[in-house]
Amino acid sequence: MSTATIDVDGLGRLIDVLAADGYQVIGPTVRDGAIVLAELDSVDQLPSGWGVEVGPGEYRLRKRADTAMFAHSAGPQSWKQFLHPAHRKLWSTDAEGNGFVPAVEEVPKYAFLGVRGCDLAAIGVLGGVLAGGRHPDGSYVRRRPLFVVGVNCTEPGGVCFCASMGTGPAVGPGYDLVLTELVDDDGHRFVVDVGSAQGRRIFDRVPSREAPADEVGLAQEAVASAAGRMGREMPATDLAEVVRDSRESPLWDDIAARCLNCANCTLVCPTCFCTTTEDVTDLTGEHAERWQRWSSCFELDFSYLHGGEVRTSGASRYRQWLSHKLGTWYDQFGGSGCVGCGRCIAWCPVGIDLTAEAARLSAAAKGSVDVDR
Repeated sequence: MSTATIDVDGLGRLIDVLAADGYQVIGPTVRDGAIVLAELDSVDQLPSGWGVEVGPGEYRLRKRADTAMFAHSAGPQSWKQFLHPAHRKLWSTDAEGNGFVPAVEEVPKYAFLGVRGCDLAAIGVLGGVLAGGRHPDGSYVRRRPLFVVGVNCTEPGGVCFCASMGTGPAVGPGYDLVLTELVDDDGHRFVVDVGSAQGRRIFDRVPSREAPADEVGLAQEAVASAAGRMGREMPATDLAEVVRDSRESPLWDDIAARCLNCANCTLVCPTCFCTTTEDVTDLTGEHAERWQRWSSCFELDFSYLHGGEVRTSGASRYRQWLSHKLGTWYDQFGGSGCVGCGRCIAWCPVGIDLTAEAARLSAAAKGSVDVDR
């Protein structure tokens, strides 16, 4: 591990070096009124001077007074879309007797630029689910070799609660390089920590200078300050026990009265992994394909068994999602399925707040909340 500083031109050089090394560089950029993740060819594509205003059911870009590139919280997309695609073909067959032909995937060599602590934790959680068991997902395994350029968060959003989940604002283990952005009277620069031999091999080709102690201190102070400015926090309690003991709580019906069962929360969640399959044919019926697509526990058919759905009410479907995310995920995978990114809060059309509902369940379990609010 070592610490250095680069300027904006140095960041551009890092992108160029990664591309020259055969990586497809993915990072944040502005498109369609949001900060999204897309392939980058130049440092100029990063969202320089853009921040976001975000709250329950709200997300909008805002112009900043400076040129910061990473002073924004999580957007509508997560890195999951590149590691666990929303829609992919599994096999095809035709009437000519060629049998079932497995789909051939062209998997790029990815370099992720701008991965925040919550999202790096999510990549680890997703990997534990899809690659950690006895039967790993082959598509995920082929996509998983990554070059990760993390970004320590210095400006959390209104729905962020990673500090209370232990996943940020500092980037945890698993990165190759990590940046802390500084923009002040001394210029626009990035304090860089090298976290792997692969990171060192790439970074040695980027012009840099040794980071002085005061600059390292500024970077550390900025990250520490962010931890105290989270817009939300998860209640400090045994959430797995709370959701287990709240199975018959009338609060589920209260939530369901507001929930649209639209599945937005599971689509934007960086750790939700459920899929289903669908078979399609052409108009002649002589060519068929099987596709895998993301699914959601909010879909009525998700619990279809032997002629009927198990979870027919909106309350039971929301309870399934929250109970799995905060409770039974521990039993299955040894940790929480939530990393505190806040996407499910921002992109819920009616602004249901996961942290608020967890706090209400916790309070009701202690007998200190009126469920008929």
